Amino acid sequence: MIDQRKNKSKLTQDEVEKFKTMLLEKRDELLGNLYCMENDALREERSDLSNMPIHMADLGTDSYEQEFTLELMDSERKLIAEIDDALNRIENGTYGICEIGGEQILKQRLEAIPWGRCCTACASVLESGLLKRGDFLNKYDYGSGIDDDQGMNLDTIRKGN
Repeated sequence: MIDQRKNKSKLTQDEVEKFKTMLLEKRDELLGNLYCMENDALREERSDLSNMPIHMADLGTDSYEQEFTLELMDSERKLIAEIDDALNRIENGTYGICEIGGEQILKQRLEAIPWGRCCTACASVLESGLLKRGDFLNKYDYGSGIDDDQGMNLDTIRKGN
């Protein structure tokens, strides 16, 4: 959670409502997709009992399709959890604040990824592997910069050095 010394989000109430609507719409879309995938998977399982493939290639294709669907469903569930977390941040007034550096997240970034937790600079640190997503919630003091073994910190990254 964001350090209490940091300001609340600087988004207006109208902007927060706009992002909340975007999040709820995306959540409904994902839940619909998940529901359809689960129904299709269950329907295919029942029909496959009477029409078991005889050829080994058919078995491989069926197995691949099932694995692909399961991975897609897992991805959808993770995104729903991210959206739920964003909705919780809206409720507690920390939506739009970077969870690593405590800076305001740009509106353009939130419009592209309304469930985003981090500003662009901090997201690049996460993507680079210098920091793991779960580490920053407990391990780091917000606003003091995050150092890695190579001496880089968020202030350096933000300045583009």
